[in-house]
Amino acid sequence: MKKITTAIPVMLVVAFLFSSCEKEENKIFYKGGKQPALTASTTAVNLQPPPADESIEAIRFEWTNPEYQFTTGISSQDVNYQLEIDTVGANFGSKSKFVTTVSKDLVKRYTVAEFNAILGNTMFLPFGRRYSLEARITSSLGTNNAAPLVSNKVTFTATPYAPPPKVALPLTGKLFIVGNATPGGWNNPVPVPSQEFKKLSNTLFELTLALGGAGTNYLFLPENGSWSTKYAVVDNSAGGIANGGEFRFYSSGGQDFPAPAAAGNYKITVDFQKGLFTVVKQ
Repeated sequence: MKKITTAIPVMLVVAFLFSSCEKEENKIFYKGGKQPALTASTTAVNLQPPPADESIEAIRFEWTNPEYQFTTGISSQDVNYQLEIDTVGANFGSKSKFVTTVSKDLVKRYTVAEFNAILGNTMFLPFGRRYSLEARITSSLGTNNAAPLVSNKVTFTATPYAPPPKVALPLTGKLFIVGNATPGGWNNPVPVPSQEFKKLSNTLFELTLALGGAGTNYLFLPENGSWSTKYAVVDNSAGGIANGGEFRFYSSGGQDFPAPAAAGNYKITVDFQKGLFTVVKQ
């Protein structure tokens, strides 16, 4: 694996950028660096149909050392890298673009399973379609990401297939809602069909019902009448979570979904493929 060896501590380099010694001859200045040159191992990622072995390499990104220079010479300190992947034409501005940080290394590899999950579960690209994608790398120094240098863009194509859902599907094939935000309260079993979700697909469920408003809560149940498993959120105080966000499967732990501030009729959509739910006032 290619690495940049550590010779000058990050804090010392940052200090060089913004401070100097009293004696003029001892001052150290940042002189610049080279734009990283990014390459990809392929221009067409082979994902469709999925190979029998999903652990094989799908794509490999490599880039050159930006060779940050100071008046004392080329720096060998640790460099941070940010790899971005987006659809061609979005100019790396998509809300669902993929971003990851790489420390020191000059290469990032992805297996078929890993890269397909990025396309389907992070970038939310519909399955079975061929996409034109582009990637770039940005290098920087220190914890403040000083002196950023942006690489060239590389383009390639890929056709994602359906990866495993982000959240485990209910084994019953059904989904129910319970809680004091619902007409049935915390009584379990819940009234059906009024508090049973409609199954739109194997991974998508939807239900419209009245919710109680601020201070009330609810949970999703895979089995009506049982408390052994549930779907809940990690933190019900997170901003905007009453209107939707990530959810998880729990046999214990987790926190209740908070109802929206205003009571009323809401459409709740639960997407197991993406691991997301939405709550929209009707």
